[in-house]
Amino acid sequence: MALLWGIDLGGTKIEGVVLEGRSPDQVVLRRRIDTESRHGYQHILQRIVLLIREMEHELGVTAAGLGMGTPGAIDPPTGLLKNSNTVCLNQQPFHRDIEDLLKIPVRIANDANCFALAEAQMGVVASEMPEAAVVFGVIMGTGVGGGVVVNGQVLGGRHGIGGEWGHNFLDDSGGACYCGKTGCVERVISGTALQRFYADAAGEERKLREIYQRHQAGVDQHATATIDRLIHFFGKGISTVINILDPDAIVLGGGVGNIDLLYTEGVKAVEPYIFNPRVNTRFLRPALGDSAGVFGAALLNP
Repeated sequence: MALLWGIDLGGTKIEGVVLEGRSPDQVVLRRRIDTESRHGYQHILQRIVLLIREMEHELGVTAAGLGMGTPGAIDPPTGLLKNSNTVCLNQQPFHRDIEDLLKIPVRIANDANCFALAEAQMGVVASEMPEAAVVFGVIMGTGVGGGVVVNGQVLGGRHGIGGEWGHNFLDDSGGACYCGKTGCVERVISGTALQRFYADAAGEERKLREIYQRHQAGVDQHATATIDRLIHFFGKGISTVINILDPDAIVLGGGVGNIDLLYTEGVKAVEPYIFNPRVNTRFLRPALGDSAGVFGAALLNP
């Protein structure tokens, strides 16, 4: 089997991996360097090239192709990258430029799709539900994103935004979103949004982990209100995904996904909103941790 090369491009680090098979136990090489995004678009391109060349030198092998996970997505009609929080990448012909520099074919998907692909093909879904045909991967952290995998393939979509449930409308109380809309899922149940909700109510700032601990201890009514808000709107928000995709499994990634109540009370909160008398969808904890992004990128290789 040909080696599978992957790059996970993040705002602060670029991670590379080489796999000799589609298993987390088949890592040949894994390296990371700083992105240094403050130096701009061209510098990021050169950092990616540098990492690939260093890995090729260390292995004594030249990459024949590359899969890459990016913040944001390639806009199919224009070929320009969009929706990236590394803003210097936006409106740039990133795919064309990186292929021109590396002189090899590059397949690109956004980071949430890479997460979903990795958990579907070599993570928790592969081990617990190998029969699953449709998998939805959720990222709930600083923001909210998602990825769709159908029969082992990423569903990018006509606009390149497949799985982007974070910018569906959820509730006006979320307020204005950077995307230009109001009340997006991301503005209501991201870690950032929940911490802001707590701070507005309690008059002091706390991290979500501490808010959850205070709720569990029953010592903070504002913490309880924050977690109740998460559970209610998680159920309402994810029900839309289930009604449209009806996935076999949903994998909850990101820091908010570590909250145990999502797998019990959160699932119960889905029931009033789905077009079915019960929730049969499996909600699963990710198995690959922070490896999912770079593994998923490698799996983009044919």
